[in-house]
Amino acid sequence: KQLIGLGYASVKITDVDGLLSNLKNQLELFNETSFTPKEFDAILNHLAKGNVFEKAKTLRGIFRLTKDDGTSAYLHFFNQENTSKNLYQVTNQVTQEGSYLNRYDVTLLVNGLPLVQIELKRSGIEIKEAFNQINRYQLHSFWSNNGLFQYVQLFVISNGVNTKYLANNRLQSVKQTFFWADEHNKNITELSEFAAEFLNPTHLGKMVAHYIVINETHKVMMVLRPYQYFAAEAIIKQVATTNDNAYIWHTTGSGKTLTSFKASQIIMKLPGVHKVVFVVDRKDLDYQTMNEFNAFKKDSVDVTDNTHSLVRQLKDNTKLV
Repeated sequence: KQLIGLGYASVKITDVDGLLSNLKNQLELFNETSFTPKEFDAILNHLAKGNVFEKAKTLRGIFRLTKDDGTSAYLHFFNQENTSKNLYQVTNQVTQEGSYLNRYDVTLLVNGLPLVQIELKRSGIEIKEAFNQINRYQLHSFWSNNGLFQYVQLFVISNGVNTKYLANNRLQSVKQTFFWADEHNKNITELSEFAAEFLNPTHLGKMVAHYIVINETHKVMMVLRPYQYFAAEAIIKQVATTNDNAYIWHTTGSGKTLTSFKASQIIMKLPGVHKVVFVVDRKDLDYQTMNEFNAFKKDSVDVTDNTHSLVRQLKDNTKLV
């Protein structure tokens, strides 16, 4: 009820047939077209390919569909540039059968694809029980029926009092579950407050579009913690609105490289920004930063201690940094 109040359209989906029917309808609305049964089968075949990591790329990519009349159409599954254009729905108690019959608590659909799965436990039950339940779903049934639930980008686990979020990946650990917080770093743990702050379509769309990192080296998705999100947002705002200097203070081990990578990636899309340059004061940081950036996106960053090389790199349009 709260999610509907936040702007989600309510939809009743009980099984895979309902999921597929809704997906066809939503993709048609989102792409402003219609599909024949044969065309929709081709879309499902495309969506079924790959594991969770590869599906995260498919979600953000474009599909060239050959229509029945021989013409081509280019389909999008998610709008990263303007997330308000996406279609947000909520449903609950979707049933899927794989190794076992599973019934999922609350599912958030974007353009018909399940992108957020919320697992709820009663107050007094350890939140880790919800985490364990998600792991069982992944083992038992997320992969079944075209693997559409492998498009889940984020999980939310809650017992009402404590609420956390995590990225969907095969290396899932309870250590990679995070509380959301406000810009003053005050944790938002209660479910209804978390929903209002994190799950409203404006914020959720931004998280999926910009603040999930697809780690190419380890083939996993990562999601920023709240202080990393607010730091990146502040850096982007500073670059977009002023020529003044600014600084972000981080402690050791707090994820500085991931924060700076994400901020750089978004800043590069701003009008008038050609390059992001990093100056580091120690050789080990130089090597470490280059390796970590390239782990997030291959060949996104280059390094130099030579002036001629620096000039060449600044003229190169293929590198982020």
